Amino acid sequence: MLRTVSASLSLRVAAPATSALQIAVADGTHRRREQLTVTANGVEIEPKELPAPHGGRMHHLTLPAGDVEIEYRAIVHGEDTRQRIHEHDLMTYLRPSRYAESDALFGLARKEFSGHSGLELANAVRDWVAAHLSYRPGSTRGTDSARDALGRGRGVCRDFAHLTVAFLRAMDVPARVTAAYAPGLSPMDFHAVAEAFVDDQWHVLDATGLAHRGTLLRITTGRDTSDTAFLSSYGAAVNLTRMTVEAKVDTELPEDDHTAPVVMR
Repeated sequence: MLRTVSASLSLRVAAPATSALQIAVADGTHRRREQLTVTANGVEIEPKELPAPHGGRMHHLTLPAGDVEIEYRAIVHGEDTRQRIHEHDLMTYLRPSRYAESDALFGLARKEFSGHSGLELANAVRDWVAAHLSYRPGSTRGTDSARDALGRGRGVCRDFAHLTVAFLRAMDVPARVTAAYAPGLSPMDFHAVAEAFVDDQWHVLDATGLAHRGTLLRITTGRDTSDTAFLSSYGAAVNLTRMTVEAKVDTELPEDDHTAPVVMR
């Protein structure tokens, strides 16, 4: 399988600032060719690459005031066959986090999902979230949590992922959020999905039903989107004025009924 992905961002920086960029494809056993270019007021800036968990790669940027253009493109051959499974991660991803308040949703989770286990439990959670949230672009804020989305009954991909993860953790299943490139996604954007640790593997769950899970390409993985945000900035206002994301695969998109187990490759 060959996947081609790209992201283009325009920023307006009010004053000198630092930013953390997470749009590069995660390291893996697949082969990739890529290019990341950052220019500020027409002058190229060299990003500093920092390792992130699960093969993720963060790029640290020191930005002057003015206009910044970011261009990323990657061609990825093959699949990532390496499973990064660590005991510390399995404990970390059982804990409540900023946007996935599993402790606050414990009672509801136990009411709805008691009696389920393993992949059956994971699919039951996925189906419940899909039935109780409506996907509406632009309907929530970047500071909204799983409880906020549940209360409103609507959200975007990050909200579906947060609620899925929160319920799974409340049921004692390690669960995490992954940002990915998603060929075939409509509307096209960076995509957030949940991963649940079941039967000694991390299985992908997408309650939005929008992604073809077999073609997803990992960018970064963490407790919730506080870890996986594509852009974080500090020191001054940094406004995103334009963004385009593309993701394609060289084969037909696979059928996905969102019930069969899928591991992100």
